[in-house]
Amino acid sequence: MLKDFKAFIMKGNVVDMAVGIIIGAAFSPIIASLVKDVIMPPIGLALGKVDFSNLYVVLRQGKVAGPYTSLAVAQTAGAITINYGNFINTIITFVIIAAVVFFFVVRPIAQMNARQKAKEPVVAALPATKECPFCFTQIPVKATRCPNCTSELKK
Repeated sequence: MLKDFKAFIMKGNVVDMAVGIIIGAAFSPIIASLVKDVIMPPIGLALGKVDFSNLYVVLRQGKVAGPYTSLAVAQTAGAITINYGNFINTIITFVIIAAVVFFFVVRPIAQMNARQKAKEPVVAALPATKECPFCFTQIPVKATRCPNCTSELKK
């Protein structure tokens, strides 16, 4: 049983997937920081000094009644909020990660595979049938006698 488990773990796909998950987990905070600290401030400035992480709707007031100056103040007061600004940041983060994966992983691998396929020689498929020279019907290539006219065929 341990031998089978070791064989399973050491398969190429499992190891590749594990490496991908680890790299993805390490890559995620970098992209989150890129979105939060680099991309969103100029977008918020262009939209009238909006801080997306502070966009929220109060569903129920906390111990201290609002209005609250920020999401952190509302959460400290115990207010129940829908944080749609954080959701917008998460969507932008996802779109950036998807774009990076597409343009820097998927497309280069697809182009590399296309170049590799172009280098491979094209093997023509052998025909499965041939024409009987006597009755001109299609017969299997390996036939030594025509099943239609019973003529003996030369190889």
